[in-house]
Amino acid sequence: MAKRTPAFKAQKVKMSAGDYVFAIIDYLVFGIFTAACIFPFYYLIINTISNNKLVAAGKINFWPVGFHLDNYANIFKLNDLGNAFVVTLSRTIIGTALMVFGSALCGYLFTRNEMWHKKFWYRFVIVTMYLNAGIIPWYLNMSMLGLTNNYLAYILPGIMVPYNLILVKTYIESIPPSLEESAQLDGAGYWQRFSKIILPLSKPILATIAIFGAVNNWNSFQDSLILMQGAPKLYTLQHRLYIYLNQSSNLSSLMSGSGSVSSSAVENLSNMKIIKYTVATVSVIPILAFYPFMQRYFEGGIMLGAVKG
Repeated sequence: MAKRTPAFKAQKVKMSAGDYVFAIIDYLVFGIFTAACIFPFYYLIINTISNNKLVAAGKINFWPVGFHLDNYANIFKLNDLGNAFVVTLSRTIIGTALMVFGSALCGYLFTRNEMWHKKFWYRFVIVTMYLNAGIIPWYLNMSMLGLTNNYLAYILPGIMVPYNLILVKTYIESIPPSLEESAQLDGAGYWQRFSKIILPLSKPILATIAIFGAVNNWNSFQDSLILMQGAPKLYTLQHRLYIYLNQSSNLSSLMSGSGSVSSSAVENLSNMKIIKYTVATVSVIPILAFYPFMQRYFEGGIMLGAVKG
């Protein structure tokens, strides 16, 4: 029996000396850039697992010394921090879930030709991307709606995000209409077509906007700072980190401005520095752990959702 030859043979491309030089420089530049992006996270981690006295003295720069995990065990003993972690986690899960569902549902509705004044309502939503009244009108509006010192202020305003709506609508329009038409001929209604056909086929773009929503909710800071002034129990993790940073800065300025420094002030400053590093690490790790599971959807979803407007 004659051997079948492959239709295409792998061809070796000869690289010139200039190509090798370019490749070396390319890898070197991107290697340095990658290291510069990773080092801040690495620096935080090694300072939270090293000897606290060495950390306070600023002697931990590249390698951990005196390995321990006591800081992570102690940080959650702070009453306000544990509560802030629960608030941030809950708003991230609930807010992201409702935002994804709202974007998917509205994106589907705006692709239906039978929707009443579809173009008008779509443009009405999109124009809010470009018109922003500012922080003071936003605060007054939230206050009149009763969303100050209210947990719902973390959830309700983020359900509809115009940019995410554009991505989802565009992606749904790329789904072959024949799939939905066949279900319609079988007697499926709008809700059945949406839940059984559109949602399963839209997983890549929904995972993409879920990443956007989760990161935004987890890192949200301004709404907690401005709207929750009278409700410390509703402070987010980032808000608590901001408070710790301010306390550390105030202690540092107080020490630098005084001639004699008490041992208690030095101890408080070192504790705040360690708390600051540990809280920052706790704030970053969940998002870093979440992203790899969604990465495989991200590239395809963002490209397919941005083909046309």
